[in-house]
Amino acid sequence: MRHKVKSTRLGRTTAHRRATAAALVRGLINEQRIKTTLQKARLTRVQAEKIVTVARKGTLASRRQVVAFLSDGPHVKKLFEEIVPLCKGRNGGYTRIIKLGRRVSDSSEMVLLEWVRSSPADAAVTAGDGAEAGAEKA
Repeated sequence: MRHKVKSTRLGRTTAHRRATAAALVRGLINEQRIKTTLQKARLTRVQAEKIVTVARKGTLASRRQVVAFLSDGPHVKKLFEEIVPLCKGRNGGYTRIIKLGRRVSDSSEMVLLEWVRSSPADAAVTAGDGAEAGAEKA
């Protein structure tokens, strides 16, 4: 039975699917945003958010877990030095998916997968500052 088994197969074997997910996460870390199909983006989003959650611990064990998934040193370094500080104030939801429409050739739903840059607390402070600044000018 398949009760509560949530997985997109993407028409690939398990090893191929894991390699595809790791490659997409590496691309997301390297480029900060990637353009891909909706199903691949959903798979990548789950993996990327798990990797960031592990990396936020900052321990040697967490670094080794990330290296085991990504299997690439420079991307691990960039994740720990650039991406994790961006996600410091968030408890999840490190990525966003923006729909772009359908691809002409095969009508696949295309999306943009990117990191969320600001934390909810920063957005509230920025919104508060903007309201106060507008009140002072009036």
